[in-house]
Amino acid sequence: MFYTSTRDNTVKVTSAQAIAKGISSDGGLFVPTEIPKLSLDDLKRISSLDYIGRAKEILRFYLTDFTEDELDMCVNGAYKKGKFSSDKVAPLYKLNDRENILELWRGPTCAFKDMALQLLPYLLSVSAGKTLKDTKIVILVATSGDTGKAALEGFRDVPNTEILVFYPVDGVSPMQKLQMTTQEGSNVNVCAIKGNFDDAQSGVKAIFTDKETEKKFAENKLAFSSANSINWGRLVPQIVYYVSAYCDMVSAGSIKLGDEINIVVPTGNFGNILAAYYAKEMGVPVKKLICASNANNVLTDFLTGGTYDKNRDFYCTASPSMDILISSNLERLLYILSGYDDSTVRELMSKLASDGRYTVSDKMLSDIKSLFAAGYCDDNGTKRTIREIFEKYDYLIDTHTAVAVRVYEDYAEKTGDATPAVIASTANPYKFSASVLSAISDRVESTDEFSMVDELYKKTGKEIPVQLATLKGKTPRFTGVAEKSEMPAVVLGMLGL
Repeated sequence: MFYTSTRDNTVKVTSAQAIAKGISSDGGLFVPTEIPKLSLDDLKRISSLDYIGRAKEILRFYLTDFTEDELDMCVNGAYKKGKFSSDKVAPLYKLNDRENILELWRGPTCAFKDMALQLLPYLLSVSAGKTLKDTKIVILVATSGDTGKAALEGFRDVPNTEILVFYPVDGVSPMQKLQMTTQEGSNVNVCAIKGNFDDAQSGVKAIFTDKETEKKFAENKLAFSSANSINWGRLVPQIVYYVSAYCDMVSAGSIKLGDEINIVVPTGNFGNILAAYYAKEMGVPVKKLICASNANNVLTDFLTGGTYDKNRDFYCTASPSMDILISSNLERLLYILSGYDDSTVRELMSKLASDGRYTVSDKMLSDIKSLFAAGYCDDNGTKRTIREIFEKYDYLIDTHTAVAVRVYEDYAEKTGDATPAVIASTANPYKFSASVLSAISDRVESTDEFSMVDELYKKTGKEIPVQLATLKGKTPRFTGVAEKSEMPAVVLGMLGL
């Protein structure tokens, strides 16, 4: 299995090279040159395995330059017993006959990013050993909330690495901010920026492709990589949990082997639903991929109309991890649906950079509509859905999961599609206690984050994750705030260059 760049298909690298570099030098994203296939017999066999076994089976298709021992070490280390609060790692909760909640927040930071970011440090260490000997890896991360903490925790004190996370100063929840700014570890750094997630993300990508910085890094035996989903090593572990969810549906008797499911994903950066697309293209019987957006509904407009336009109002919502107007992983889908045509992708990305918008061909839009449905939900709908689900099922969901549930239920009502659905649940509700509490209670008495956590527990009886409860009283280590233009200097200052 080799990888190429979405912007230059003459590039040919191994998975280790793609993971170690993070992003291609031309600014494109690494993609596999083909999508491997799973038969129904494969799915039947994989269904009998636990999550670790399933992960090895799927990753083996994509990481062909990893030895069996290396793959065993990576997967066993990431998902070993005790790291996740469920032995199933990513369990399904059957809400009703049609809706199955895929709990992706059972890891150490209570967000779905743990599913990949517990594995990525292992993948990157092996990859660096193959491709970047005697070089220190510098991990740059832009986060809208959950990636930052999960990456910091995953790379904490990993030898021969440094990690720096940039987050929008007013664009994350208080709990997310506290998780990042109190992070322990000798190789971690965190900095807020004045701006939104798109500013942080574009700033990081610009640093990656800056020739002067690249020269200075080479002189000091340093190399950039990324823990964002622009890194294939972040995306490939996410394919696993969609395959695993289908296997669990079969094992539970909710569907028969070969029956179709729908997959519903709340997303802003498109990576999480792109992983579901890869699972579908591998052979998981998926009828529709349903993309759920909040009020920043740039993806809904694109998937239904074919025009991507970031020139619109930006909203800070109750689901901040989706407050994104530049969905970087969409580039990978465009490359595949264009017939692996790098010139088309270069043209579209150039228009996005110059005009802030682009429109795809009628053929590509038709293909997109055959694969995806899309909808969005504002904050009022989000809170209403949290209350409805709790009152009806005694099940508590966070603001992002609520967006997915609302969009799915609107889709089902509009289309009459009764296909069983797997709904990706991306965060523990206590990470967004203020919004969740205000959703289920007409009167909120608390005024600070941890009082709200306690009040939410009293009203629901749902367990508070220990890793969130123990944040109370912690003093932040990282309090810096920078302009977007200062990000390169922050990176160099962190490294003493």
